[in-house]
Amino acid sequence: MKLLLIGSASVHTFRYLAGIAPHVEVVHLVSSGPLPERYHAANLGRVEQVDFSLRALRTASRIAALIDELQPDMVHVHQANSVAWHARRALAGKTTPWLLTTWGSDVLLLPQQNALMKRMVAANLAAASAVSSDSLHMAAVCRQLAPLQRMDVLNFGMDALPAEPDIAAKPLSVLSCRLHKPLYRIDAIVRAWAEVEADARFAGWSLTVAASGSETDALLKLARSLQLQRIHFTGFVAPDVLAGLYRDARVFVSVPESDATSISLLEAMGHGCLPLLSNLPANLEWVLDGVNGAIVEDVARLGAALKTQLLRASDDAQLAEAVALNRRLVQEKGLQQANMARFAQIYRELL
Repeated sequence: MKLLLIGSASVHTFRYLAGIAPHVEVVHLVSSGPLPERYHAANLGRVEQVDFSLRALRTASRIAALIDELQPDMVHVHQANSVAWHARRALAGKTTPWLLTTWGSDVLLLPQQNALMKRMVAANLAAASAVSSDSLHMAAVCRQLAPLQRMDVLNFGMDALPAEPDIAAKPLSVLSCRLHKPLYRIDAIVRAWAEVEADARFAGWSLTVAASGSETDALLKLARSLQLQRIHFTGFVAPDVLAGLYRDARVFVSVPESDATSISLLEAMGHGCLPLLSNLPANLEWVLDGVNGAIVEDVARLGAALKTQLLRASDDAQLAEAVALNRRLVQEKGLQQANMARFAQIYRELL
């Protein structure tokens, strides 16, 4: 099977390419940036760089010409935004089946911007031979936006289930590793941490804030203004370093305003962290409040919720019970190898 993958220059696109490559004869890529060397598969074919902005009116014709030249058996498009808009126009009139995978903001946030964006997303969804999403909630939103020919609920999965964590050896550490963008509300985590540092019960706890983004400088300034002593900003870290941060954390906190099933959540669950999450439908598909993690109803009260989870995570027995359940969930439906095989099966069924 010859696969043409079309997606933005994101680590998610690149991880998917590396994961699906063993299941196809050759995989070609159309993206908005270069493919890092570490994601080059042995059967990688052409790699083309294009502009996916709505102003790039020649992109569709470039993709169409590439399809005519390569004659792929299957086209897989990632994100129902302008990426799919260009791909849909390129595929118009062709018989090549194509799968459209939604990522989250493309169907949860973009259609709310204005009527034009909503029509574009709906048209992209309706034109695809099949659509996939990584949560039941996103699948329902897609069906509300447009009539679909087929829908599959399937996530990309984490690379592999880590070794069984040594709960007793875990330090008293909290981890935040989402991007420093307004969507992820890292500032709310920093302010909540100020409440933790002010409480003598948690004198031994520390917070690690990994990743980076447009708000990094503002977050550093906020931490200084709050005179926080036990917060550490790492910046962007390599995957092996991030894995170590997960292993060392007892609590993982992530409170975005909107989200699908995030790989970071699966990684945190797999490595033995107790998740503290915002009240989003996709999160509720993985975490039951008070059982294998916690859901904070109001981010304004994140400080109190965080302190409650620190008390729970301080108890090795309670943490071990939640970790066992979380690792079982990841094993059953959150591993890349098994989920890539399921994507390949979707390809075969469409063909």
